[in-house]
Amino acid sequence: MSSQSHSGKCFCGAVEIAVSGEPVAMGYCHCDSCREWSAGPVNAFSLWPPEAVHVTKGADHIGNYQRSETSLRKWCKICGGHLLTEHPLWGVTDVYAAIIPTLDFQPMLHVNYENTVLHLRDGLPKQKDMPAEMGGSGTLLPD
Repeated sequence: MSSQSHSGKCFCGAVEIAVSGEPVAMGYCHCDSCREWSAGPVNAFSLWPPEAVHVTKGADHIGNYQRSETSLRKWCKICGGHLLTEHPLWGVTDVYAAIIPTLDFQPMLHVNYENTVLHLRDGLPKQKDMPAEMGGSGTLLPD
């Protein structure tokens, strides 16, 4: 994967986001919080250094909600389209893979797989919770 820039937008296009460089990680989250937020069985994430993520249009249309100290979720106040989640404790920003159409999404792992409602047998590592370097147990579950 070469270092490049990608653009994404909310559902209505009022907010646009640009990311540059390489994501720190890409994968799938199965936690209750991500599933409830996304209204889906799993969330595809792309984690970026915060300085690599820029709002290029519509910053005044961004709403946010902080349910826990680990996540500040952001969306478009016009259409409700989800944009990103800042994770200050981990020093990364999750720009939802679905809003970056030119990103070559190459998932590396599943996190919070103990909470899954959709079993994916794809050969990727399945973290019970989070990797140890992010404060989790680092325990792997079977595929």
